[in-house]
Amino acid sequence: MDATSTAGPMAGVKVLELGTLIAGPFAARLFAEFGAQVIKIEDPRGGDPLRKWRKLYPEQGGTSLWWYVQARNKQSVTINLKSDEGREIVRALAAEADIVIENFRPGGLEKLGLGYDVLSRANPGLVMVRLSGFGQTGPYRDRPGFGAIGESMGGLRHITGYPELPPPRIGISIGDSIASLHGVIGALMALHHRDATGGRMHGKGQVVDVALYEAVFNMMESVVPEYDAYGLVRERTGASLPGIVPSNTYACRDGSIVIGGNSDPIFRRLMIAIDRDDLANDPGLASNDGRVPRTAELDAAIGAWLAPRTLDEALAVLHAADVPAGRIYSVADMFSDPHFIARQMIERFTLPDGQRLALPTITPKLSETPGSTRWLGPELGEHTDSVLRGLGYDDARIARLRADGVI
Repeated sequence: MDATSTAGPMAGVKVLELGTLIAGPFAARLFAEFGAQVIKIEDPRGGDPLRKWRKLYPEQGGTSLWWYVQARNKQSVTINLKSDEGREIVRALAAEADIVIENFRPGGLEKLGLGYDVLSRANPGLVMVRLSGFGQTGPYRDRPGFGAIGESMGGLRHITGYPELPPPRIGISIGDSIASLHGVIGALMALHHRDATGGRMHGKGQVVDVALYEAVFNMMESVVPEYDAYGLVRERTGASLPGIVPSNTYACRDGSIVIGGNSDPIFRRLMIAIDRDDLANDPGLASNDGRVPRTAELDAAIGAWLAPRTLDEALAVLHAADVPAGRIYSVADMFSDPHFIARQMIERFTLPDGQRLALPTITPKLSETPGSTRWLGPELGEHTDSVLRGLGYDDARIARLRADGVI
């Protein structure tokens, strides 16, 4: 499909991506999946390091399989940002953009002469999403900050895992992804404000400042008021959900099962399903505040019922009782699960060498304007010439810029 051909709710929106690896590119990816034209600027000398992260295909000298997901529907344009002519190209692209997404360390774009103050002069309606470890202000702004640091400082690591063990990391870059989602939400709100105050030509753009640690901190539910009111520091509690009972991971005869029986009517159904009518009818357990002090007792009762049963046997009883329960899926389970299949959560595409490759389907599902994968992550600089031609550069000038190492 033509790289400029778009459909979806973000069709007509132009996004300029100045970022590498995870947080910035993931935010831009969401816009690309729903129809925005996303121009990704990459260094001519190798491009985004994500191209070589994790498993490659082919394994020797190939491209990251993650890249095909993270960069789908984007246009790759190679520009040397250390060259004057390269920065001139970026300024020209920003002048036509609705959104710029960047995840340089704070001050990095300013050193290149590409800060918001510069780019917005020619485009007052421009929205710039700035993703960084600690934000654009404050005493830590100049520190390097990856997702792992944001997860730690934002509080997530402290409450994750078992109390007798050091805090583990979650097996994905969750801090970066949470920050990306906040960046997209902020950009959409800023676009709405711009359009409500005069549109692209006359409306007012703004900066969306997302710090990774603050995005994680924003997900921490009630830890702040609990500490302020009671001096309570929430700690690691393993697989249970503190203060919400019963909600835990339990052992069956052949594996682990997760049960969420924490609403009042569900708790009653759960107790009846495990043959503990005495607990179901205990008035002291009718609401969550009464169940919390008896957490150990309730977990023991549930565990005793599950221990002699297989996962399938337990799930059949619990599902019949309308109790939320499920096994813990690996990716192999997802490929064969009938619900994943019915919801079309995995799609297959063809790589340039003919290899078929499964990718996750785009989320969320919109009934009228769904997202789509129009093409997989592009080759390095695949769209450089076409994008420059769109700016009015002729073939001779493009050839000279390439010879000079600008592109």
